[in-house]
Amino acid sequence: VQLQASGGGLVQPGGSLRLSCTATGTASGSFFSNSGMDWYRQTPRRQREFVAFATSSGTTDYAEFAKGRFTASRDNAKNMGYLQMNNLKPEDTGVYYCTMRQYWGQGAQVTVSS
Repeated sequence: VQLQASGGGLVQPGGSLRLSCTATGTASGSFFSNSGMDWYRQTPRRQREFVAFATSSGTTDYAEFAKGRFTASRDNAKNMGYLQMNNLKPEDTGVYYCTMRQYWGQGAQVTVSS
């Protein structure tokens, strides 16, 4: 199974970005529907940290800094997950990763700067 995060970029403070995570590979359909998806980030100031989690049934969980600003979701028919990020702050700058079980995707760079 391969995971690929995309949708990162440069955004001003207060702006929004939506990250996507695509799962591909052998039997990715059943794997995807039976696995939760986590989002992590690596920021310049902190070690890799948990951001959000979404199950295939729609249950979600968030780090405190993400609550009220970030929304994790899934499209099981497309084997895709999303992380909608609103009201972005400079401290949200970092590389964002999606992960399912032991699989990690290549990260997406998010830069929040004026």
